[in-house]
Amino acid sequence: MNAFSTSPVKPLANVTVIELARVLACPFADMILAELGANVIKIEQPGTGDETRSFEPPVGDESAYFFACNRGKQSVTANLKTDAGRRIVRELAAGADIVIENFPVGTLKRYGLDHEVLRTENERLIYVSCTGFGQTGPYAKRKGYDTVFQAMGGLMSLTGERGGGPVKPGLPIADLTSGMWIAIGLLSALNGRSLTGKGCHIDFSMLDGQVSLLTLAAGRYFALNEVPPRLGTEHPGRVPSATFACSDGAFVHITCSDQHWLPLCELLKLDVLAADLDLMTNAGRVARRERVMSALSKAISGWTRTALCEACDAVGVPAGPINDIAEVLADPHVRVRGMVGSFEHPTVGIFGALPLPFKFDGFADPEVVRPPLLGEHTEKVLSERLGYDAQHIAALRRDGAI
Repeated sequence: MNAFSTSPVKPLANVTVIELARVLACPFADMILAELGANVIKIEQPGTGDETRSFEPPVGDESAYFFACNRGKQSVTANLKTDAGRRIVRELAAGADIVIENFPVGTLKRYGLDHEVLRTENERLIYVSCTGFGQTGPYAKRKGYDTVFQAMGGLMSLTGERGGGPVKPGLPIADLTSGMWIAIGLLSALNGRSLTGKGCHIDFSMLDGQVSLLTLAAGRYFALNEVPPRLGTEHPGRVPSATFACSDGAFVHITCSDQHWLPLCELLKLDVLAADLDLMTNAGRVARRERVMSALSKAISGWTRTALCEACDAVGVPAGPINDIAEVLADPHVRVRGMVGSFEHPTVGIFGALPLPFKFDGFADPEVVRPPLLGEHTEKVLSERLGYDAQHIAALRRDGAI
């Protein structure tokens, strides 16, 4: 038996999160926490809920968009425009570890639900404010969505074909990476609280998150004063690292370091390139990018995708097929790794889902848990966590507070 046998306990089983958020970035962060074991209570507007419940594509009366980022949570309806609805949030926050919100700057302060108020009632509370541009600065009041942050944060300037215009990635990268940044910040704050006994306020700007991702592009600017151009699938500092068209109309991406150069040349029968000492180093190949890319493209155009990938694997050259979504989800390695799962929903039935990519040895692995129906857990949470009786809950419902 492994010395670190799997525990039935999930690593965040002792953490309670109140989600005052909607759409994607914060719900994605909270879904990560939920499937790592946290008790996530999602506060939603009565009657409508998170607006993504109505987003395309529909699945019966539900939304695949909502399903993708809200698994494993409890849904409680509370009308924040009522005193009773706001009281519910304050009382839940008083017993929680984390509150996460993505309202426009100043909105929750007007509701008496800002971090300063809630932390007076729970000094251990970790409160995250996720906004487009942060709580301070000249853009603080501006509105924005994922693609705006991609544009302003530099990502779109790097994405697109050589000589062409900017292109957005095929996924909402600003939202998804913001969710990851938020999860990292929250886990850091939880550990910090174990050191001080006190919580904190985290001011997270989605634009800040995109600027932090510039990494290598910013490094080239700092080192060379270079504004990186759009290069399609090519890498500005490595040759070859690009996607090549094959004879069957499919594509393969190949990335080589110096130790892979000669095996690739031998595989493709590029004897002249293999004999050229100027091409033995990456710096030499970068300086002669056009010559190298032209020769590789011509040679690879005679191979099928499968044959080329198998041949590269055989000689240790890093290469992979450009898979579409259907191919990814059918890939045998992806399947063996358990990266295609499902949940059973009470109105939709069995629906596919992508599990969190963690395999723990020492804790229970994350598991796919279905997303909640709107307000599904309202009565349970109000009675079990706040001690409300049936008459009180009925009155709240009658008054439109839940």
